[in-house]
Amino acid sequence: MEVADKKEPKKTQSFTIMKDDPIDGHPGYSGGGSFSLENLSPIIVDPNEEKAFVDMGAMHARSVVEKRIKFLPDRNEVPNGKLYWIAWTTVERDEKGPFYYGVAASELVVDREIRRGYKLLPEHVNHMDKALKGRVIVDHMDDKSKKVLGDFLKEFNPDMWDNSREEVHKAFDE
Repeated sequence: MEVADKKEPKKTQSFTIMKDDPIDGHPGYSGGGSFSLENLSPIIVDPNEEKAFVDMGAMHARSVVEKRIKFLPDRNEVPNGKLYWIAWTTVERDEKGPFYYGVAASELVVDREIRRGYKLLPEHVNHMDKALKGRVIVDHMDDKSKKVLGDFLKEFNPDMWDNSREEVHKAFDE
């Protein structure tokens, strides 16, 4: 007996984060357009609970805050949502040791009851890129969220905080 309605297997796309230079020595490839996400960490800021934590799942939109949520591009569709931030944070190293290099925060609004949320993916991608380039973009955060993030960075590794550029320090001054 032959099955009349065979379905094609679903094709999936994957994104692989590559460490260092996986094509080192490959002739004809200049490496243009590639970048490393090795020093990038997403910090989830929850101003409602006044806490922050690193959640690497956010690199693929799978943080504890984002799981099982359908995100919409219109904030008005999530009127009862809770505010969160993902602070894309990069770390670099110099002769003094590691330091916070770039921090750019992106907004999330999540309503667990209706399993819907608000986020602008282009903003998240742009903020990731800017953090990788050493930019500090936190001025658009509310004061409470910015304080939670600043306190987390200071407490997580005081040496990294002390070694950070003046621009990072000024962004979190009270």
